[in-house]
Amino acid sequence: MLLTAACAGQPAGDGTSPATLRAKMVDEQLKARDISDKRVLEALGKVPRHEFVPKEWRASAYQDRPLPIGQGQTISQPYIVALMTQLAAPKAGQRVLEVGTGSGYQAAVLAELAAEVYTIELLGELAEEAKTRLKRLGYRLEPAPDSAPQADKERRGRIRVKTGDGYLGWPDAAPFDAIVVTCGAEHVPEPLFEQLKPGGRMVIPVGKTLADQVLKVITKGPKGERQERDVTAVRFVPLRRAGKGKD
Repeated sequence: MLLTAACAGQPAGDGTSPATLRAKMVDEQLKARDISDKRVLEALGKVPRHEFVPKEWRASAYQDRPLPIGQGQTISQPYIVALMTQLAAPKAGQRVLEVGTGSGYQAAVLAELAAEVYTIELLGELAEEAKTRLKRLGYRLEPAPDSAPQADKERRGRIRVKTGDGYLGWPDAAPFDAIVVTCGAEHVPEPLFEQLKPGGRMVIPVGKTLADQVLKVITKGPKGERQERDVTAVRFVPLRRAGKGKD
């Protein structure tokens, strides 16, 4: 969840449909940069980002900027969501862990690509709001809602949301093919690396301070060896621990 300035968005008032705005977002913010994975572009073109932001910010939903969602948290800008998803490279049939549910937007994007998405949120109120929102939008939760459309059951992965300490991951559901961390850690949490499958990828912002944060891709080799690659400078809200503040 990227940091954002606290300034209110103003409605455009031109009646442009969300679908049109999403298509423009994909063309101008993603394709025009370095997002080339067709499945990722399709996922960002499907998920209604305006449904994941507060009403007062919906006019800004398809701008390339992070937006506040309450409790000091944000929804990351579309480009960063697309970049992290492309780096994680989730495939059909795979299991993905997200640390930092926030609004549920990143989880929704991942569910368009993977079979199972496990997402952890430290703040209970945000986790419950995300569950309600995802269910309303037809995403399959665990247990799957009876009202979920059959078409969505065939197309989307199942999402499981829980409140907890994301630093510790989700051991009972491990191992994961990919892990996406949407908050900045001071170091790579060892429990998360342990929960990666051999050949798995973790995408995570790491830095002692905001100014030092770098988006990294951590790959686990076939024998458990670790490889790290720096991608770009970022500024995410800190990864908080249950009862301990930052990691």
